[in-house]
Amino acid sequence: MKTELSDGTKPPEYWSTDRQARGLRVQLSPNHSFVLPFEHFIYSELHAGEENHTLKIVFATHEVILRGHLLHRLEQRMQKMELAFVAAVPEKYHSLVIEGEPLIREIAVIAPHATEQD
Repeated sequence: MKTELSDGTKPPEYWSTDRQARGLRVQLSPNHSFVLPFEHFIYSELHAGEENHTLKIVFATHEVILRGHLLHRLEQRMQKMELAFVAAVPEKYHSLVIEGEPLIREIAVIAPHATEQD
């Protein structure tokens, strides 16, 4: 991932890896995040179209759905249990994402056994 833009500023961080991470931190907003432990990781599933990719990461208690582009790299990091952090890139920053890098447009976290009243 590129560390500086041409004007010397850092691009926003929207995913990261850490070989020593013990779980995946999912940032839904500046005030709302989840940390899901790798011990509860069950499987991931990637559906990759030409432009739109959907990556589902399933844990024992929640499903994380990522929508974007080039998400296969994130799935590979999850397979190694190195994916430490994900956040959606706000649309105004899409142009700052380096070509060839994953772009997360949208994230949803779902509790599989949730009812409409939850």
